[in-house]
Amino acid sequence: MKLIETPGLHIKSWCDEPEAGAIEQAKNIAQLPFAHQHIALMPDTHQGYGMPIGGVLAAVDTIIPNAVGVDIGCGMLACKTTLQDIRQGEIRKIMGLVRESIPTGFHHRKTPLTIKAPPKNAPIVQAEHQSAQHQVGTLGGGNHFIEIQRGSDGHIWFMIHSGSRNLGKKVCDHYNALAKRLHARWPGAVPAKWDLAFLPIDTEEGQQYIAEMEYCQQFAAENRRVMFDDILGAFEKVIPGAAVCDGESAINVHHNYARLEHHFGKDVWVHRKGATSAQEGEMGIIPGSQGTKSYIVTGLGNQDSFCSCSHGAGRKMGRKEAQRTLSLEAEIAHMDKQGIVHGIRNKRDLDEAAGAYKDIDVVMEEQKDLVEIAVELTPLGVIKA
Repeated sequence: MKLIETPGLHIKSWCDEPEAGAIEQAKNIAQLPFAHQHIALMPDTHQGYGMPIGGVLAAVDTIIPNAVGVDIGCGMLACKTTLQDIRQGEIRKIMGLVRESIPTGFHHRKTPLTIKAPPKNAPIVQAEHQSAQHQVGTLGGGNHFIEIQRGSDGHIWFMIHSGSRNLGKKVCDHYNALAKRLHARWPGAVPAKWDLAFLPIDTEEGQQYIAEMEYCQQFAAENRRVMFDDILGAFEKVIPGAAVCDGESAINVHHNYARLEHHFGKDVWVHRKGATSAQEGEMGIIPGSQGTKSYIVTGLGNQDSFCSCSHGAGRKMGRKEAQRTLSLEAEIAHMDKQGIVHGIRNKRDLDEAAGAYKDIDVVMEEQKDLVEIAVELTPLGVIKA
């Protein structure tokens, strides 16, 4: 961990070489009048909107929609199966069935699924409820994925990365815009150019955002659970009688959210934007890229990180830059050499190629005081939108 001095609070960074844009954003957050103790940056830190991805902010009596982000409740689900071996042909068949049953990209389900009714003080998710019933159990695009993996524990695993789909974006966009309109009312206003408009939690608007955010987290967890069921069904069709894990034993965690916690003598709203809770003994998931290992971890409860860890490897280049600069042939060769069933076919797919991401081994080394590795997961097959 490195200590970075600022005009405001200190920044504690587990990222050895954070990009300039991320540091500038972290310095802005460090000057917020309601920020508590220090700002924490995880090893996968990179620039985001308002707050860096991989950033952790503890705020007193305040919530910042942009410090949670547009994909509220985005996170990971990992399942350890009882299978100890799987053939590549079986992986291809399973992946084919998964693609048939789980919509990806902007596609939704034709038949709606029943989901929990929104709370009364959550007008945005209420308005989006009917649409959300068609979105639950869908993967989405961008960096979301489904992956079949071989664990260092001798078992076959599968993993899902997805979030609250359009529901979370609608909530973030609405309350970020609302916070900007109300900005002049709140004491301790911050420069508009920082894009960190906030809502005091003792206001009606703050309470509404919290209700909407928490509903989005529930929706995101359910979204992953529905896909979990579909993937299990695909395994069963291809390998009849294959005993796999149940929903109770799956690990299902968020990495874009805010939660009331107690740190350094105060109850604070811990904003984790691209960061995962890593309390002592807590199980977590840190994915690499589609061409590198992922990890099941156990939290060490490091107070300096507000009991947090990275949510993945973290990008080292933007999507457009990756498409411009990475070699399609080299990225395909990298995947093929490892025997990974993948979908990289053209330059457009390079935005999510392994070369666009940081070295996961370096990321894990930088946070060895935050988590302990429980299982290494090697990719066998990857589905992306």
